[in-house]
Amino acid sequence: QVRLVESGGGLVQAGGSLRLSCDSTRRTFGSYAMGWFRQAPGKDNEFVAAVSWSGGSTNYADSVKGRFTISRDDAKKMVYLQMNSLKPEDTAVYYCASTRSVLPRLWVLSEEYEYWGQGTQVTVSS
Repeated sequence: QVRLVESGGGLVQAGGSLRLSCDSTRRTFGSYAMGWFRQAPGKDNEFVAAVSWSGGSTNYADSVKGRFTISRDDAKKMVYLQMNSLKPEDTAVYYCASTRSVLPRLWVLSEEYEYWGQGTQVTVSS
């Protein structure tokens, strides 16, 4: 059973930063692309960012480009989401997920992901 556990969420003022972490128990972690999604109250699950198995390719939602950075550390089986210049509209529960897909254009689709974490709350105050 694969487990993904997010951490690092919290309350921050607009303009501030947070770094989310996702810890994986997956033995073959280094073989899978990893993504971050978010869901705000009353809204659909939204793609945020994804990184390839090698770390060489990334994909970002337009709404976070230039502010968020996804990275991974395969030795630690961790994936990170550095979030800078946070805005109130970034408030959501953030989830990490893993996918077998190797195509960056498919990483935006939640149905491409097979394992999900439980989520971590990010709240940005104005």
